[in-house]
Amino acid sequence: MSKHIGIVGCSYEGAALCYQTICNEGSKYLGEHSHPEVSLHTHPLSRYMDFIRKDDWQGVAKLMVSSAEKLTEIGAEILICPDNTIHQAYSIAKEAISTKWLHIAEEVTLKAVEENYRKLGVLGTKYLMEGPVYQEVLKKNNLKHEIPSEEQRNKINDIIFNELVYGIINSGSKDYFLGVINDLKLLGCDSVVLGCTEIPLIVLPDESPLPTLDSTRILARAALKYATY
Repeated sequence: MSKHIGIVGCSYEGAALCYQTICNEGSKYLGEHSHPEVSLHTHPLSRYMDFIRKDDWQGVAKLMVSSAEKLTEIGAEILICPDNTIHQAYSIAKEAISTKWLHIAEEVTLKAVEENYRKLGVLGTKYLMEGPVYQEVLKKNNLKHEIPSEEQRNKINDIIFNELVYGIINSGSKDYFLGVINDLKLLGCDSVVLGCTEIPLIVLPDESPLPTLDSTRILARAALKYATY
């Protein structure tokens, strides 16, 4: 027996990668061709962006709760949201939902501690890199972090929203990401958080100058463990 996983989606590329990971790796826990029951609901990314651009995290939380309620109504017993940025509204949304809801940054941090990393570079949207989601969790665990320069943050944000969320992978953008990661390495980082759920599509582990913490797959694997134990 396993628990029903509900995915609160935001951008479809990130949600699809999370769903795919759960299904692909479910057989490790449940046997050949098997995985936990999985349901996904996502409002259009445009609706989230309307609130994010206004710094309206109550509005973001309402969309998250709307998806979470739909998922729990059809039986979801564990909730995950494969979007780092909107976790800024996680604490608000969680208050309205009693179902167990994993926090992506907490799961990434647990993995970092397990791997004995001490100083993490954090990549993601500018809202994520400049916001509290990772800062707060890493500080609680006595981990240091760095973010790219303002110019780099703006460029990364443009690549995410103009390319990655549409599934577009450009070689020039890949090179840019790898260059930023190398800069974080020069700042003393011993690992890098791929803190936008689309970044694993463009930054591959064997190409990165630093060990990667793939937030999408880390969250999916955490959900699998909770669903099968």
